[in-house]
Parts: sequence; structure tokens; C-alpha cells
Amino acid sequence: MPIDRDALAEFLRHRREVLQPEDVGMPRGARRRTAGLRREEVAALSHMSPDYLARLERGSGPQPSEQMLSSIAQGLHLTIDERDHLFRLAGHRPPQTGAGTEHISPGMLRILDRLEDTPAEIVTELGETLRQTPLGVALTGDTAGLTGPERSLGFRWFTDPRTRALYHPDDHDFLVRLWASGLRELVSLRGPQSRAAEYSRLLIERSAEFRAAWERQEVGIRPRESKRFVHPDLGGMDLACQTLVDPVSSQLLLVYTAVPGTESHEKLQLLSTLAPRTAG
Repeated sequence: MPIDRDALAEFLRHRREVLQPEDVGMPRGARRRTAGLRREEVAALSHMSPDYLARLERGSGPQPSEQMLSSIAQGLHLTIDERDHLFRLAGHRPPQTGAGTEHISPGMLRILDRLEDTPAEIVTELGETLRQTPLGVALTGDTAGLTGPERSLGFRWFTDPRTRALYHPDDHDFLVRLWASGLRELVSLRGPQSRAAEYSRLLIERSAEFRAAWERQEVGIRPRESKRFVHPDLGGMDLACQTLVDPVSSQLLLVYTAVPGTESHEKLQLLSTLAPRTAG
């Protein structure tokens, strides 16, 4: 499938010009004269250089990789249909849709962009972090940049002891059962060739604790509404976790809150002093 450089350039320019600052959680500012977003803003949202984006918008430069196109699609808040169109213009076959996709819907991104003062993250059904708010990074660490099976919190739970330090010790046994139960359900739902099945096979090989939990054949264990964190700087925090599920992608938006007037609420407000200036 050949790349259509002129059509790709026109599409990218148009999408940038119609996307407004408030659509991506940015202040408009009184001195803004650009129609839509500036090239530098889209480049930052897409984790690429402004020069690279400029060359694409001029119809020059190398053919974008699939990974780069996925980043551009998220930076421009494209729908699934728009993302697929972008891939075809760039000479690539569009990635999968439905459950398992890592493309976040524009609606889900708009909600996350408006949660700057709240710890929140978007994760896959396997607990792989796709996007975090700055306070989300301050609460659980920067997990969106992890690769391979280690991207999954459930996988790290059994393979990286440092993962457990963030959770109250009294909850560890329950969380072992929770992750094993959830993975068993996903293997049944997605099939033996799925990423869930691959993770289960790897964990059976690497973790005796997982093997013991897996052999219990438990299903139907659900997360508790309140999560007890042990933050390395702030100590214990009891946080409620509200969940919004995208029915198409099975991605989850997790939002962490605390009861006003409690010690946990005060500590949650202190998280802003530990948060990065921009989300990853």
C-alpha cells in the first residue's frame, strides 16, 4: 500500500486546525491567533519533534512508522475511523479495533484532560497503563512508558516485588487472588491466542505464587471500591476508585478520590506538589 503524501499532509493540517486548545485540556490564552492548535502543541501531544510534523504537513520526509502514526492519532484525538484513514494514507494497514486496541477514544481523552487536579489513568483490560494525569503519575509512578508484559500491573504484581510496596500489606493476599481470577476470566473471554493467555503462560513459568492462585480456579473476584495505598512520601492513603468503562475497547478510566475532611483527602491535595508539570 503506497503512501499518499499530499493527502496525508492535507489531512494532518486540517485535523490540527480544527482541534481547539480546550479539546485537549489546554488554556486558549488571550493572544492566540492560530486557527486550531499550533504545530508545536500537536508535536508535543504526539511525542514527536515539530520539525518532523512540519515535514509531514509539507508532504515530505520519511514514511511514518506505525508507532509514530499511533502517537499522532492520539495527539490529534482522532476517532477510530479517522485513525484508520490516517494509517491508510501513510501506506500502512490499520491496527485492530475493538477489545485489545490501545487507541483511546476522543471522548475518554477529553474526560482525562479535564482531570488535571485528580489522580486518574486509562488502562487496558489487562491493567496496562495507556495515559495518566500528572497526579496519577505522582500517586502510582510513571507506568505509561513501560513495555512488554511488565506494562501490566497484574503481571508486575507477581514478577516485581517493588510493585507491592504501593499497596497495604493486609491487602496483598486479596490482590493475588484478584489478579489471578481476572486473568483467568480474560483468557476464557479472549481465547488461547490472546495476550491474556500469553501472560498467564509466562506467569505460570515464573511465579510459584501465581501457579498456586491459578490452580484455585477462582473467577468473579472484583476490585474493592476503596484502595489502600502506601505512598513512598505521604504514607497511607485510603482512596475510592471510580471506574468508567469504554464498551468498544474495554479500556477503563480509573479516578481516585478521597472523602473530604479525612487525612487521606489532605494527603491527596499534597500530591500536587509531587506531580510532574506535564503528563507523559
